[in-house]
Amino acid sequence: MLAAGGTPAGRPLLIAVDGRGGSGKTTLAGRLAERIPGSAIVHTDDVAWWHSRFGWADLMTTGVLDPLRAGAAVRLRPPAWERRGRDGQITVPAGCRAVLVEGVGASRRDLAHLFDVAIWVRSDYAEAERLGLLRDLGLKGVDPVTAKREWDEWMAEENPFLSADRPWDRAAFVVGGTGVGTGDGVRTSKPS
Repeated sequence: MLAAGGTPAGRPLLIAVDGRGGSGKTTLAGRLAERIPGSAIVHTDDVAWWHSRFGWADLMTTGVLDPLRAGAAVRLRPPAWERRGRDGQITVPAGCRAVLVEGVGASRRDLAHLFDVAIWVRSDYAEAERLGLLRDLGLKGVDPVTAKREWDEWMAEENPFLSADRPWDRAAFVVGGTGVGTGDGVRTSKPS
C-alpha cells in the first residue's frame, strides 16, 4: 500500500479508508497507523459532527487535505464544534509520514484527487449493521430502539450516497471487513 501511494515530496502520504458504516474502517485505520511509524488518523465523523452526514467535503478539503498537501499541520475546529460547545480541535502535526482519513465517504469522487491511495473496506451488510449497533450502544449509551432508529436514519442517507458515488470503483485496495473472509484479506481487484 505504501509503495502504491509513492513518496510525496514535502508532505505525508494521504490514504483514504472508506466503507459502509460498521464495516471496520476505524479498526483498519488503527491497525495501519500502528504499522506506519509517524502516521496520524483523521475521522470524517469528527469533521462532519453536527454539520452534515455527507455534505462535509468542503471542510475536509480546506481544513484537512489542503494543509496536509502543503506540508503544514492541521488545526481544524469545525464550525459545529464552536456552535455546540465541543472542546478541542482536529490536529495533525506537520511532518507525518502518512495520514489516514477514515470514514464513510472518505474517498468520495470530489476528494479522490487529493488522496494518494484509496482503500475500500468491504463488508456484509447485516453484520455491519449488527456491529454498528453494538458500537453505537456502547459509545452513545442509548437504548436499543433509539440506536436502531438512528442507524436507519444514517442508512437512509448512506445507501443512496454510496450507490451514486461508488467509491469502491476508485479503490486501489479492497479489504475484507466485517463478515467477509478472515477480515484481514487484501486483494487489489475491484469489488463486485
